[in-house]
Amino acid sequence: MALPVVSVPMKKNKKPSLVLTLSAAGLLIGAGSAAYWFTQRQPSSRNLLVGANIIPGDALFAVSLTTDSQQWQKLREFGTKDTQVELDKNLVQLRDRFLTNNGYDFQKDIAPWVGNDIAIAILAPAVGNKPAPKPVTTNENAVSEQQSMVIVLPVKNPEIAKRVLAQPKTLKQGKWIDRTYQGFAIKQSEGQAGQNFSAVLLDGRFLVITDSPKATERAIDAYKNKTSLATTGGFAENFPKIANYQPFAQFYVNVPAAAKIAAASPNRPLPAQVLAQLQNNQGLAGTMILEPEGIRLKGVSWLNPNSQRLLAVENKAGKMQNRVPAETLMMLSGGNLQRLWGNYILTSQRNPLSPIAPEQIRGGIKSLTDLDLDKDLLSWMKGEFSLSLIPTTPKQGSPDDFRVGLLFMVQTSDRKSAETSITQLDEVMKNQYQFKVQPGKIGGQSVVNWVSPYGTLTATHGWLDGDIAFLVVGAPITDKIVPKPNNTLASTLPFQETVPTEPNPTNGQFFLDVERTVKNFPLPTLIPNQQTLLAATRSIGMTSAVSDSRSNRYDIFIALKKVSNTTTLPSPERSKGNSVR
Repeated sequence: MALPVVSVPMKKNKKPSLVLTLSAAGLLIGAGSAAYWFTQRQPSSRNLLVGANIIPGDALFAVSLTTDSQQWQKLREFGTKDTQVELDKNLVQLRDRFLTNNGYDFQKDIAPWVGNDIAIAILAPAVGNKPAPKPVTTNENAVSEQQSMVIVLPVKNPEIAKRVLAQPKTLKQGKWIDRTYQGFAIKQSEGQAGQNFSAVLLDGRFLVITDSPKATERAIDAYKNKTSLATTGGFAENFPKIANYQPFAQFYVNVPAAAKIAAASPNRPLPAQVLAQLQNNQGLAGTMILEPEGIRLKGVSWLNPNSQRLLAVENKAGKMQNRVPAETLMMLSGGNLQRLWGNYILTSQRNPLSPIAPEQIRGGIKSLTDLDLDKDLLSWMKGEFSLSLIPTTPKQGSPDDFRVGLLFMVQTSDRKSAETSITQLDEVMKNQYQFKVQPGKIGGQSVVNWVSPYGTLTATHGWLDGDIAFLVVGAPITDKIVPKPNNTLASTLPFQETVPTEPNPTNGQFFLDVERTVKNFPLPTLIPNQQTLLAATRSIGMTSAVSDSRSNRYDIFIALKKVSNTTTLPSPERSKGNSVR
């Protein structure tokens, strides 16, 4: 099939918006191997993002995509008929925009000489450029007008690539000119409406295409002077952690540079305190792998090598899935709730992008319970914790009566302090809200029930194995965890086949049975086409860990439905009328 994003010099009407570029890449990528030690200043590119030795080190974003048509066909087999139709429509539009409309056919013109992967990078304006004038409108693309694109195509047949570069397709407008820079011959378009494109063959190994002459020079400088992405702080040490043989896609995000772009946005400005905090983070990278039953994402994030902040290497989670029943719909676990809260404060304080400000959470808990979140609660919550959704058994004769209980569990580091706080909470529920606080027994074990003034069982709390406090809110599902269930979530095939076993040990896991949850419960709409995407998904699992004092690792698996898709994409002639121009 035609690869939709491979391109040669072409006409383009305006520069790409970073937001649009990231969104398009996200649709394509969705979305661990041991670390290698490097002994040379310029590391081997074998385990790095393709083109990492060419893409300038200050790039905002980079993504690589396979040129293997079999992998693209494999991607087209995932999902439902609806999602496949949507994917095929987007692939056709991209193919026609970047190839067909410029006179190129991937199989005839590109495949004979291109390598296994191609890379696309977005560059911020060069440091030497004059600052752009402040926008007078709220146009969200205003901060992106000077961004440029670099496309790196590895060459497996230099002779064919040289011929393509020497004899490019005739431009619909303007002409081709030749120039040199740093000893490299550049083919450049001139006189086109909008912007001009440049192409250069570096040492017969890489064909580099950009949407501006300046971007071409920046790529050549990065290649010759070893100031590329491959030499950026932390990149060469961390990217190999997610290297994989023949991945479908890989990506990299320059976190502090992207934060500056976000800070300059007139719509969602970031305060100086938040921008300063984000400077501690350097990069986020991931690899997407297509597997028989779904898509696997292997991710890594790392701090700036010069940052004073260090991560606590503490991976003590991974047991809570053995305490919840097999029918659990969702489970989120972590290794240390107190530490998680501290990290949330660092990145969320006075951050308008945070879901809830830390001050609001503290104030809300103080107002509702008269307890201090930090001193009375989190001070003894230093062990593993989990939050789960567990359905009740439908009542006989009422198959539609399908409800869930919310279960919170935390391993305490100080049971005496915990009991004092829980007793205070009981008093608040009794005196302030007029709940009945009643001791009870479930499975031979003592519990405390909170019963509302109307007589409905509202919540239950107690202890498991002496040091794990639990609280059930909503449907009465305590009998599913007391005594400990024989059939646990960890023993189920959906959990075992979805939640990654690596990294191990772990500091957190996540599992969501999408099929059963969507079937029985309405979910809030968070993204476009959410229902269509959820209908194509079986389950989602994630495992995370602190890799070292400066990096975190994440493995995510999305189990997808499959429908046979043996059709080929519409030919350029038949799809031309629908192409995006």
